[in-house]
Amino acid sequence: MVSLQYFSKEISDILILTDQESPHYLRELIRKTRSLTDKPFGVGVVLAFPHEKNIQVILDEKVAVLQVYWGECSEELVLKAHQSGVKVVPQVGSLDEANKAIYAGVDAIIVQGREAGGHVISQDALISLLPKVADLVGDRDIPVIAAGGIVDARGYVAALALGAQGVCLGTRFLATQESRAHPTYKRKLVEFDRTEYTDVFGRARWPGAPHRVLYTPFFNDWKSLPPHQNEADQPVIGHSTIHDREIEIRRLAGTVPNVTATGDIESMVMYAGQSVGLIKEILPAGEVVKRLVEEAQLLIKHKFSDILLTHS
Repeated sequence: MVSLQYFSKEISDILILTDQESPHYLRELIRKTRSLTDKPFGVGVVLAFPHEKNIQVILDEKVAVLQVYWGECSEELVLKAHQSGVKVVPQVGSLDEANKAIYAGVDAIIVQGREAGGHVISQDALISLLPKVADLVGDRDIPVIAAGGIVDARGYVAALALGAQGVCLGTRFLATQESRAHPTYKRKLVEFDRTEYTDVFGRARWPGAPHRVLYTPFFNDWKSLPPHQNEADQPVIGHSTIHDREIEIRRLAGTVPNVTATGDIESMVMYAGQSVGLIKEILPAGEVVKRLVEEAQLLIKHKFSDILLTHS
């Protein structure tokens, strides 16, 4: 599984998900991204799936950042990346994972709380895990980045107060004009305000990988799926183009509906973080970033400075 993101002043995301390696297509995406921006960008790889060929392409192309998740970020991998001039940023869900990442020599750490949408490796809330990791990192030159349930300036400021140097947003960027999520998916991110931590989607493809999803009528009907059942037993409900090929989407598969998806869209999985209810509109990605920064600055400058003055 691989996700490629490129960052510029108007931040945009390209998200590609597959359980097969696609090194040639990935190389094309990297080079296309490089033609669109002179800013650094990164490629994220889920280590639970075949990934060696994809990572080799990332290193050969000397992408700025390799972001890894759901697997061991080994010292060998970090050394190999550094020899290619690529920085390594793992996403962790526990203090133990963070400690191993520090030992491996990573360049930054993304700390994921259980509030996050999609596949969630953490069992702890961000508010308790983040400061523990920040304390563990201490004065080492390893930035800590918070992820999970952050969609606005309040979450951003809270993460900074807990010890983060930055934030990683997922659900909020799904609900942007540039996102390749299906329009129905985007609409439901605005309409719905409830999520649930579950394992009913994609059991056959990715067993033992719990996830947080929107609490849709479809999920309500299927949330009590017996443990022995999975998507392999279910009918095909749609199709989608992922990478450069068309795939079938079975009911209860873990494949989210992207802009190319057809069929019964409302019965497909829709990942979302716990703060989805705070998303009120579909905005340009650049506007999301602009508001996040400007409103955070106002919060820190006015609201919290007033509180400090009151108690001084």
